Amino acid sequence: MIAGLLLAAGGSRRFKSQKLVAPYRGVALVEHAALRLRAATDEVIVVVGHDADAVRTALGGLDVRIVENGEWDRGLSTSIRCGVDAMPAEAEALVVAVGDQPGLDPGVMGAVIARWRETGLPIVSASYRGARGHPVLFARSMFRELGELQGDAGARLLIERSPDRVAYVEVDAEMPPDVDTSEQLAALDQ
Repeated sequence: MIAGLLLAAGGSRRFKSQKLVAPYRGVALVEHAALRLRAATDEVIVVVGHDADAVRTALGGLDVRIVENGEWDRGLSTSIRCGVDAMPAEAEALVVAVGDQPGLDPGVMGAVIARWRETGLPIVSASYRGARGHPVLFARSMFRELGELQGDAGARLLIERSPDRVAYVEVDAEMPPDVDTSEQLAALDQ
């Protein structure tokens, strides 16, 4: 079983409101990310925090499991830890994506999973014309290290610490943009 971990707990400080519930193509931004992750994985766990009720409502009706991170303001690592703690016992690996990146391609997620099965390496990341980005897969053997992360750096520290444990899926495309401001959201359709 491959689980998806959607990080959707951040404070949206630059957006000046909860960006994840902002409408994009008729539905909340976070719904796009959740549906794309769900298309490539067996189960999706969404970690919410800031404006948790609004994000939970935006995801109502989707086949996802929501976990609330009461310490979301202490950094990204707290959301990763919440997600890892919620992983089902049968999860062989988890695929991490972020709630403010609605254009993530399920095909790239599938390629990341396939690369993991090919190589057996515990970390597989997409690389967009040489720039590492989401999705990133972590095998179960990495769950303990993910659970020990601290601060706001996220899991990139694990990738940088041991590059010999990492495989990449090279994607000949621009990295799907994430949305940090209302201007970036408006630019997605241009």
